Amino acid sequence: MAYIKIRQEKVDKKTVEELKEICPFDAFDYIDAYLSINAACKMCKLCVQKGPEGVCELIEGTPASIDKGAYRGIAVFIETRNDTIHPVGWELIGKARELVADTTNPVHALIIGPSTARAAELALAYGVDKVTAYEHEDYRYHDLERITDIVADFCKRTRLNVLLIGGTPYGRSLAPRIAARLKTGLTADCTKLEMTDEGDLVQIRPAFGGNIMARIVTPAHRPQLATIRHKMFNAPAPATPFGVIDRLSEAAGKQRDRVRLVSTRVRPQVDDIADAETIIALGRAFKKKKDLALVEPLRKALSAELACTRPLIENGWFDARRQIGLSGRTVKPKLLVNIGISGAVQYIEGIRDAECILTVNTDPECALASISHHTIVGDLYDVLPTLNDHLKKNGRVPS
Repeated sequence: MAYIKIRQEKVDKKTVEELKEICPFDAFDYIDAYLSINAACKMCKLCVQKGPEGVCELIEGTPASIDKGAYRGIAVFIETRNDTIHPVGWELIGKARELVADTTNPVHALIIGPSTARAAELALAYGVDKVTAYEHEDYRYHDLERITDIVADFCKRTRLNVLLIGGTPYGRSLAPRIAARLKTGLTADCTKLEMTDEGDLVQIRPAFGGNIMARIVTPAHRPQLATIRHKMFNAPAPATPFGVIDRLSEAAGKQRDRVRLVSTRVRPQVDDIADAETIIALGRAFKKKKDLALVEPLRKALSAELACTRPLIENGWFDARRQIGLSGRTVKPKLLVNIGISGAVQYIEGIRDAECILTVNTDPECALASISHHTIVGDLYDVLPTLNDHLKKNGRVPS
């Protein structure tokens, strides 16, 4: 890996002032007559190119290399909790099968819990070649350190090429721990996945506020890790099982017991908008919280769930679990009505696969209009009252 080396013998107060003036990220620290580069550095190399001559030097690292042919297969971590199975696992199995379709690489399902029989049978029905099931009562509460030990051991023993984990709250806690343990890379919240002929996983996701779609690879480390959110891919159709199940009571190596469960408290359940067939999504064009009542007749007529964009969460108008987008929920409803939303990239990635999209916006050229099936151009404070009157006249809602 390349890095910037500072020649301390050429450093004085004048050069420090020049470098701090050049650096746009305030990445230089000068303490006790010693100049260093802090974590704010973005490797823009301006200090090397335009700084005092000879003070900053770019040191090119030697690229690491591995025998990529020694690593095979894609594994999907199947998340289970309280005898329920998170459906994102089946969606990732479908994507894994697509990625290995033209190869001999196997697709694994990795299941850890106190009871794995049902999840294992379902994984086989979704087309995996092998299920590895770690079953023990101690795994009931999914202690992260212990589960990290198990997954890391599994990856090392199988010499795994790729590990896919659902982008759930639990998956987002587990995945970085596994990546750190195995000293490999991790890309979070991928929206697309591709595979090169050499077995490199191309992990695609929005970056820099959604201004670009980054294509990220981990060419010199294995396994390659990625988290993907629920509803981003489609689950495959169940088929006749052909794989095998390897049942284990515990993983090799020392099990950690540094965390002790004292008590549990069940969080109140709310309807998950990711499962809704009809959604009305509201955006920042709503000026006051009381104005949300304008949507109520339409919501009743459509039997729809209400959702929103991030500004309305920040206003405190909605529960955070009602947010759509890459920092909220990914949805695939049959009908999605967008009201007062222009369409940031993060939002569009969260709704792209809706069957029918209707948008209400004053700007006919807004980003959402380009992916909407129908667009009503107008101010929501004009459109909604007119629509509500129409619904009442036709008996769709109480007058």
